[in-house]
Amino acid sequence: MSSTASPPVRHRRVFYIPGYDPFPPRRYRELYRTEAAAQAEISGYDIALKPGLMDGDGFGWRVAAMMDGQPIRTDVEVLVWSDIVQNSRPQFVFATYLDLVRTVWIYISTGAFFRLMQLRKGPVLAALYPIMALLLQAQLAFWLSWAMNRIVTAMGGDLVPGAPTPLVSTVALGLGAMVGLFTLRWFRENDGKFFAYYLMHDFAYSASERGAYPPALESRLIDFRRSIEAAMESDVDEVLVVGHSSGAHLAISVLSDLARTIEFSKETPSLAFLSVGHVVPMVSFLPEAKRLRRDLLAVAQNPNITWIDVTAPGDGCCFALCDPVAVTGLKPDPKYGPLVLSAAFTKNLSPARWKSLRWRFFRLHFQYLCAFDMPRNYDYFKVTAGPMRLADRYAGRTSSPSCIEKPVNTYRSIS
Repeated sequence: MSSTASPPVRHRRVFYIPGYDPFPPRRYRELYRTEAAAQAEISGYDIALKPGLMDGDGFGWRVAAMMDGQPIRTDVEVLVWSDIVQNSRPQFVFATYLDLVRTVWIYISTGAFFRLMQLRKGPVLAALYPIMALLLQAQLAFWLSWAMNRIVTAMGGDLVPGAPTPLVSTVALGLGAMVGLFTLRWFRENDGKFFAYYLMHDFAYSASERGAYPPALESRLIDFRRSIEAAMESDVDEVLVVGHSSGAHLAISVLSDLARTIEFSKETPSLAFLSVGHVVPMVSFLPEAKRLRRDLLAVAQNPNITWIDVTAPGDGCCFALCDPVAVTGLKPDPKYGPLVLSAAFTKNLSPARWKSLRWRFFRLHFQYLCAFDMPRNYDYFKVTAGPMRLADRYAGRTSSPSCIEKPVNTYRSIS
């Protein structure tokens, strides 16, 4: 990464690729609006949102900022795949349990689960959580069903004197089954409190093709690439792609495709990639993730793409400080990225703030997109709306001393 600073950014295009999220993209606009205002108050700069000026089906907003005495205009666009997420979620409770069995079998039979355990325990435990939660829900439903069956059977003669035993048994069985189904449906409809179905669908979708992208997603990645390609042909100073959670490995594939279709020159905008809270090994460790492994290699050895990877050990839902290229067993030569940095929640958040968030695991997974009340080396809003290019902001830095680079994956084919 060059240490020679480039001219300040006046106009930037940001493309945000969310993770496996069924919610509409306006959620991210509101998150950016509220958290940017909070960070501006803490850090002492000006930032405001305006309606986006996106064409076609894109969803975005415009950011006007004044930082370090420089006015900056940023156009943010969310690259939407929430419709694919919604369509991938089973409509019936029992279909989710079938997905559970299939997903567990894929990770166990391929050995991916045991290799993932050699990295961070947090995301593996996060993957086990929906399995255990769903099994406990099923067990509770079974026992409530059994209890209703026994109660009706015991009281059948008193409730309906003279009722034949087969009729009582049938009614008891039916009422027991209804209680069990009602219990399972209640858990599904209230999953916003438990996140068991949400996480199970996430892991099941990632493993559905044993690491390969489903056809609908492959088609959407082409649309993403075309949107970014058009921005690279505009007069902006920097094009920044942000990939969060499972959106990080989608961004890697999009950037790999993009690098093969454009010709970099002094006239093209700077191309930067910020991956935050990545879960790349959950996919790249699977046998059919040949496309993703190829794309990881391509982006890592492309000198025209500045790749900064930010995670935090306090985020139990990501592979914190794991170099996604190295742990996948790839050896790019030369290697230009990623630069692996820590968001250091315990240092960038005050003790009181950290205490309030520490056990809110799902919220912590989104902290990279939020305000820090004691920011040090990471400020999402300076990265996305500030005057410095991503390459200049982290020029001269080296990866965190705690960065994990041990190649533990055994599936390394990229053909």
